[in-house]
Amino acid sequence: MRPLGLRTSPFTPARMSLRLRLEDVQWLDPRTLVWLEGRTDRGALVLQTGSDAPRDLDSEGSVRAGVGYGGGDFSIGRNAILFVPRGGAVSRRGLRENRTRALHPGFGGAASPAESPDGRWVLFVHNFNGIDLLACVDSLGARWPLDLTRGADFYMQPTWSPSGRHIAWVEWTHPQMPWDGSIIKMARFQPETPSLDEIQVLAGSETVPTFQPTFSPDGTRIAWIEGQEDADALVVLELETGVRQVLLTENGLLPPAWVQGMRSFGWAPDSRSITLIRNDQGFQSLARVTLDGTVAAIPCDGYSAFGQLSVSSEGELALIASSPSIPERIIRQSGNEWVVVRRSDPEDIPQEQLPTAQPVCWTASDGALVHGLYFPPVGDNPDGELPPLLVNIHGGPTSQRLANWAADTAFFTTRGWAVLEVNHRGSTGYGRRYQQAMDGLWGEIDVQDVAEGTQAVAAQGLCDPRRMAVKGGSAGGFTVLRLLTTRPGLFKAGVSLYGVSDLSSLVEDTHKFEERYLDRLVAPLPQGADVYKERSPLRQVDRIRDSVALFQGGEDRVVPPSQSESIAKALAERSVPHLYRLYPGEGHGWRKSETIQDYYTEVDRFLRAHVVLA
Repeated sequence: MRPLGLRTSPFTPARMSLRLRLEDVQWLDPRTLVWLEGRTDRGALVLQTGSDAPRDLDSEGSVRAGVGYGGGDFSIGRNAILFVPRGGAVSRRGLRENRTRALHPGFGGAASPAESPDGRWVLFVHNFNGIDLLACVDSLGARWPLDLTRGADFYMQPTWSPSGRHIAWVEWTHPQMPWDGSIIKMARFQPETPSLDEIQVLAGSETVPTFQPTFSPDGTRIAWIEGQEDADALVVLELETGVRQVLLTENGLLPPAWVQGMRSFGWAPDSRSITLIRNDQGFQSLARVTLDGTVAAIPCDGYSAFGQLSVSSEGELALIASSPSIPERIIRQSGNEWVVVRRSDPEDIPQEQLPTAQPVCWTASDGALVHGLYFPPVGDNPDGELPPLLVNIHGGPTSQRLANWAADTAFFTTRGWAVLEVNHRGSTGYGRRYQQAMDGLWGEIDVQDVAEGTQAVAAQGLCDPRRMAVKGGSAGGFTVLRLLTTRPGLFKAGVSLYGVSDLSSLVEDTHKFEERYLDRLVAPLPQGADVYKERSPLRQVDRIRDSVALFQGGEDRVVPPSQSESIAKALAERSVPHLYRLYPGEGHGWRKSETIQDYYTEVDRFLRAHVVLA
């Protein structure tokens, strides 16, 4: 048998490049689902009714909303599907006439279309020349779109009341991010104008984040999730009386709203209960909460990660589900059974060759408890060989690695690597205090947690301490580069995907959504300028002595190519072993099949040479 780290894997670079992305699913009617799937760099809307074969709604175009990181790509209207084509305007595809109409001129970015219950109006989030607002257009596209409200820096999750007389939405303003502090507003909609009046704040503040305002089907209540000091809360407000009720309080209910259109709960058709996604140390589950606060688990055996929950008018659920050993699927309820509607993978690999995950934790040197997930190498190990370890750092850094399917993890564990996913302090899912522990300490506390977690895993005999590598993308790439400058020799090599190398230039060059993100993570400018210099890997590149692989998208608006180019040049000047790959046409992450295949070919070759065989 080949040594660990060098084994032949069914997850070849070619197979990795063909993976289907399942991005959203919604009920059109009790028998019909519509979902969005990513095929290389194209987003396709697919419809399926009953047991009929699925069919594409458009054989040529690509669906991809254009505000911030994306999301909010489509929604279900009255006898229509609303969607945003790539680089285009909100469009409406009527199901009776079976044709598509753009509802406004295609300038700026649009997302999160929401059609009024009577089918006359469409709300959407619009961005143009750096200004975000909530806009409205008639559903025939006969009028110029109108601004309904502006003034905040960002808008998200617009929604109608069942009567169409009110709308609600989330908004926030720099320097807050939506998980730091955001506001839910509700207003009366005047269709004659159209315009809004009686605007009121329902929840949230600069220090209280809010998420997904959703009216009950009978229109008497509105629910949302908010982040409280010690935990998250599912809140319901009775609209007539103003009585506010907290139905459930626990960690992990509020996901970080990185993209538009996210959904983690939904009302039952009778308005008496809410189904939601729970999170316990990265393992998710489903539950139903009634208005009296009774919580009942919803069995969904085998799955441990869920997203984009949708409830039909008859109360059945549909959502995207996976586990470390089950690739993403679209599943729906059919009575007491779960039916697989769409698979993202052929699922032709034996179960014993797929990853498994276990939660791990360790005590930091300052006494804090830090969390992560450990994935052992798959397959037999009769000689008791200690596996090489790949430590992976999630992006954000306000995010969390869940016990979901990750083909990337399978790529390495099937080759004989152990993988440690570090949910360092600053990650979501473990409470607000855990998340806020990173404030002002990005590049310090994450580096400490990753280094000490790596050492803890090695001390338990779970890996070979002489063969360890660290990998991360975006914010995780920054942490990788910081580890290589502050902990030289801990890892044999580091892999940075579109990672940040210079904090000061990032503030100047990144997109609007994150241009004030570092105020909280590092320090406000200009008073914190020295801290930015001190923590920028580019300023301390002379300390790097371990091998480095850098991968970058040529059209990345979040972390521009200059971030990777600068440090690649500095490494070359100092003769540090390194690899730099620039992928033209790619942004903040890989979509094209040829890019994905080349990336996995190169990263496998790099880690074999610099870690496994070094």
